Amino acid sequence: MKKILFVMAIGLIFLTGCTGVKTLSTGLENESFLEFIGKPSNYSGGVDVSIDDKSTFKAEVNKDHANRPKGKVYSISTGTHIVTVSNNNNVVFKKKIFVSAQETKKIILP
Repeated sequence: MKKILFVMAIGLIFLTGCTGVKTLSTGLENESFLEFIGKPSNYSGGVDVSIDDKSTFKAEVNKDHANRPKGKVYSISTGTHIVTVSNNNNVVFKKKIFVSAQETKKIILP
């Protein structure tokens, strides 16, 4: 009798431990990235970046790596933006860009 109760208890523990199949559906994050490419020695201390004249931040300039970004990249929302890059209060880049989800856009600085 004790053996039967013990086997039933172990079987019940195994049955309650099984949760079945779990599914997970995810999409791409709603963000994209900017990478600033140029000669880092020309932009010591980085550059000032303005997105749509609303948000501004200091960015590091990377050397160009053909296959994938190896330096620092900066996250922005997807869609159309006006990007303005300045160095020592001189505008070196200003352009309207479109970035899609998970896209890394290279901004080539002179």
